[in-house]
Amino acid sequence: MHITGDHRRLAIQGRLDVRSAADARARLHQAVDGGQGDLVLDLAGLEFWDATGLGVIMGTHRRAGRLGRRLVLRAVPAQLQRLLVATRLHRILAVEGTVPDAYGTTLPVVL
Repeated sequence: MHITGDHRRLAIQGRLDVRSAADARARLHQAVDGGQGDLVLDLAGLEFWDATGLGVIMGTHRRAGRLGRRLVLRAVPAQLQRLLVATRLHRILAVEGTVPDAYGTTLPVVL
């Protein structure tokens, strides 16, 4: 897993799983704590994630909210979009673009 960016925009590449969760959490929390306004998390390079990785994203979302910021997910891979819809997390997280509904059609995401 490799995270690049600053306190306003980050990109995750590789795997966000149990092995990389601690490093990812530290980097994301550092970005949240050090900035203001929206924190955009670009997931275009995300190859794999597990429940622990999703937990890191949710924890970052909660931390950002406590600090008056918003975590915005950008370029969410299709499989993760489907997971967000299935778990209804797309209603909690700010996601740029569209996400598929349960039947595979896309629903606009209102930010």
